[in-house]
Amino acid sequence: MSAPYAQVIGDPIAQSKSPLIHGFWLEKLGLDAAYDAVHVTSGGLAAYIADRVGNADWRGCNVTMPHKQAIIPMLDRLDPIAARIGAVNTAVREGRELVGYNTDADGFIEPLQPFLDQDHLFRMARIIGSGGAARAIITALAQHRFTLVVAARNPDKARALLDELAPDGEHYAVPIEHFAGPTDFAFDDREQCFDLVINASPLGMRGQPSLAFDWTHAPPGSIAYDIVTDPVETAFLAGARASGLRTIGGLAMLIGQAATAFERFFGMSPPREFDAELLERLQE
Repeated sequence: MSAPYAQVIGDPIAQSKSPLIHGFWLEKLGLDAAYDAVHVTSGGLAAYIADRVGNADWRGCNVTMPHKQAIIPMLDRLDPIAARIGAVNTAVREGRELVGYNTDADGFIEPLQPFLDQDHLFRMARIIGSGGAARAIITALAQHRFTLVVAARNPDKARALLDELAPDGEHYAVPIEHFAGPTDFAFDDREQCFDLVINASPLGMRGQPSLAFDWTHAPPGSIAYDIVTDPVETAFLAGARASGLRTIGGLAMLIGQAATAFERFFGMSPPREFDAELLERLQE
């Protein structure tokens, strides 16, 4: 009897850390199962899905760029959160159905949960980016009563995202250059205020231009959160720490979203007590 397996698909895919994460958990649990990466082009996506759904051992796949929206018509149904976000990063075989999920929202929120469990007078998040990751982040933070400021090259796209995903509340769309220069704005510095500054764009990723962000735009006590995972230490995070702010790196979100997917693929919770060891491996 062959072993169950899951995969991650994308174009490109060589940079994906998902095989390391899922392989680490499978090893720790001693499960006879596998997880690997498959290079799937846009033109080959339909053939890949058709081929895999006929294999009883295939439990599903994680989905990276550029397939998070293209895969939707190939699925039997969508989880409500994935439907609201409008993107799928996890396709899971459930009986005879292939079901689409988005675990990015849960993965993003996971390292923030200790802060969100507290009461605050006011919560604001400044989000740079308007792509697929930003969709998940906007959806997640709107549910946690944040006022949102989304900065994008195209502010009209940012406005449309806010109107679609966070129609309640007073939110703002600004050009990305808004945060590039200094400000002397007098921020509310009460301790019960909770502020996030989030890079939800590819800026700062290896091979991409850097993100121009002036840290005078971050209120006292802000947390800087960069979803970029390569490099692990970005100029954005270094700048935040130099300004005395707390930081969260992209590996935290990556592990969090993978944990939800792992449970759906293999029917077991991953052994999170080994997170410190996993983080070390991811940074080697």
